[in-house]
Amino acid sequence: MRLTLAFTVVMAVVLAAMSFFVYDRVDHALMASIDQSLRSQTIDVAHLDRGRLDLDSAAGGGIAQVIRPDGSVVGSDPPGLPLLLRPPELRQVSDGERILRSGRLPGLRERWRLFAQPATVAGRPAVLVAARSLEPRGETLDHLLRELALAGPLALLLAALAGYGLAAAALRPVEAMRVRAQAISGSTPAARLPQPAARDEISRLAETLNEMLDRLQAAVEHERRFVADASHELRTPLALLRTELEVALRRPRTREALEDALRSASEETERLTRLAEDLLLIARSDAGELPLRRERVPAAEVLDVVVRRFQPLAARRGRTLDLVDPDGIVLDADPVRLEQALGNLVDNALAYGSGTVRLSATPAGRLVELHVSDDGPGFPRGFLPEAFERFSRPDDSRSGAGSGLGLSIVDLIAEAHGGHAGARNRTEGGADVWLAVCRALDDS
Repeated sequence: MRLTLAFTVVMAVVLAAMSFFVYDRVDHALMASIDQSLRSQTIDVAHLDRGRLDLDSAAGGGIAQVIRPDGSVVGSDPPGLPLLLRPPELRQVSDGERILRSGRLPGLRERWRLFAQPATVAGRPAVLVAARSLEPRGETLDHLLRELALAGPLALLLAALAGYGLAAAALRPVEAMRVRAQAISGSTPAARLPQPAARDEISRLAETLNEMLDRLQAAVEHERRFVADASHELRTPLALLRTELEVALRRPRTREALEDALRSASEETERLTRLAEDLLLIARSDAGELPLRRERVPAAEVLDVVVRRFQPLAARRGRTLDLVDPDGIVLDADPVRLEQALGNLVDNALAYGSGTVRLSATPAGRLVELHVSDDGPGFPRGFLPEAFERFSRPDDSRSGAGSGLGLSIVDLIAEAHGGHAGARNRTEGGADVWLAVCRALDDS
């Protein structure tokens, strides 16, 4: 209705302007026709040279008169007309000018169009006057005005009805989309909006909204998988912890057996703590609230802290850690978060790789890539594209010790620093995983 109202107002303005234009053009054309007729009546003055007044004025619905400069009338058509020119106008024409005007004439009713020009009658100067009544022109314009007054509102009504129909037809797909959108809920996540066949703005809107629904469905499914995976990961250590405690309490145990049970319970508790911290970190990152305390920190210092922390674990497993000197590279980053991310990478390399674990830093434009590589079997074929997804494991099992969150946390920390994470299989064997973070601005 609002579209129709706006369309009707615009059409009313357009029709009014067109009516005014037509009325003005017809008025102008009628007046031009009268002027042309008057000029045609007075253009042939040869007959006047022989003293005759033959202008065919009466047959054309007009009048004519020949006047001497002194005001005497030589002849009138029809006869008996009063003097058609006022004395000032008579002198003006006698001096060689022409007059073309509209108005009333002395002794005559109605309005007339008058044309006067100098002439010669019987060899003597005279003034030739011709006039036509404006009454037929007025009647024609009145008739046109009545027709416009009748046709204008009718045309406006038809235009309004047509505009309403067009607006309703154009918005019908929008209403269909609204009804379908109202019916979409969590129980019908695969439902989509109807898309019109025409390739217009509404069709593109439906396509865009359907793409948005696809993204929302993917996000919802991702969150559902995340919750299910998190629930599973939490259930496993909780079940083991409960089992350990139940077995320890089932019957009297020796001191050594109780210590083993408590040690196992402590390990499961630690696993639960790490998993809860990882889930909290992911939740804060998804909410855009991952806190960072950036500072200028040498890359060698960050890598050295990680090497010293994991050196005992590597020694127990018969492995070595090798730190490649980063040659004075300075980072603009949160060292605690970097140590957390690098710790995840080293822990994975020690758990799933073999040989020496190497830590290094490589400049990459405005970023610095912090690499952790090993000499193991590398990533399984086809796993690299999903290596940084949450709860992803190479064998898609849930029996391993890891939670499948380590690499995803590395990726989140890298993105929080304005960088990225990556992984590849080395051509000489083994895996190479890295995260890229910002380099200090004045570091060369």
